[in-house]
Amino acid sequence: MAVAPCLLHVFSTFAVGGAQRRFAALTAALGTRYRHLITALDGNYACLSHLATGLDMRCEPIEMAKGATLGNVSRFRRRLREISPDALATYNWGSIEWAMANIPRLAPHMHVEDGFGPEERQRQLPRRVLTRRLVLARSTVVVPSRTLQRIATETWRLDPRRVHYVPNGVDLERFAAIPTAHAGLVIGTVAALRGEKNLARLMRAFRRVLDVVPVQLVIAGDGPERPSLEQLGAELRVTEHVRFIGHLDDPAPLYRELDMFVLSSDTEQMPLSVIEAMASGLPIAATAVGDVAAMVSRANQPFLAALDDAPLAEAIIALARDAGVRAQIGAANRAKAVAEFGADAMVAAWQRLFDDVVA
Repeated sequence: MAVAPCLLHVFSTFAVGGAQRRFAALTAALGTRYRHLITALDGNYACLSHLATGLDMRCEPIEMAKGATLGNVSRFRRRLREISPDALATYNWGSIEWAMANIPRLAPHMHVEDGFGPEERQRQLPRRVLTRRLVLARSTVVVPSRTLQRIATETWRLDPRRVHYVPNGVDLERFAAIPTAHAGLVIGTVAALRGEKNLARLMRAFRRVLDVVPVQLVIAGDGPERPSLEQLGAELRVTEHVRFIGHLDDPAPLYRELDMFVLSSDTEQMPLSVIEAMASGLPIAATAVGDVAAMVSRANQPFLAALDDAPLAEAIIALARDAGVRAQIGAANRAKAVAEFGADAMVAAWQRLFDDVVA
């Protein structure tokens, strides 16, 4: 029996996030087609709990020294020789030193770019642009948004034939639109509590909303900003109206408890949480970042806001005031998710790319 190809996946972190959850879904769907080695450069492997059982998959802890690029590249190249994977997959800027270590090529390389951290929320950093342009010139590059596709081809100047757009997808049955009965209006978000998600903006916008309509806010997710957000809630006097429920292994039941989903990020590309909310039949009030305007239904587009507290509050208030509009938009979002963002199409596209890389 032939041995399945071995893929080495390098993440800056394997904490629970959109890219890691997508990886868990992909590996579950692909089954035993590949063997997988996972390394998280920060040592955080929290998303291991999301991986399917029965797969040929293990962690490969490899130390990384911050700021020691030349030493890291040399160390990573030695490990690449020792592991000798059939392909190397790197994920986002934090893993770029592994891509550098693969020059001259030791293994076929795929780089996945999902978006940017707070340091690049306003503009691309010139040093990183040049690095990506040089290091990824011969790699297969995968992006989940048209915005990133344009950046990769126009700003980084990568060969368009090497840049592949693969939209994220979700299990449409798991996120079926089956609302749970509850009292009062409930809005919510699912996000890592990090700076680029700007949950502080959501809290301030929520304060404005509360002055107009009675509503409850649920925030699912965890991260370094939770203490400061809880403090901000106390300062804004909204604590009794806000629930921080922490990380959820399965967010699907939460969406069914909401009347509206809210996104307040400074930077996103194709947020998985928005797709999950759409598949759950929810209307969405969001900052107009990345591909969000193209993702949501046309009926939902007027409720996308500039990156400021007041416009986001206005979008939430407008949806909160009209249950009929919420129902209409929720149905349109569900229909668009079914048409464009199913997991089957996503898995098929990734399988073709992995097969091509290891061929």
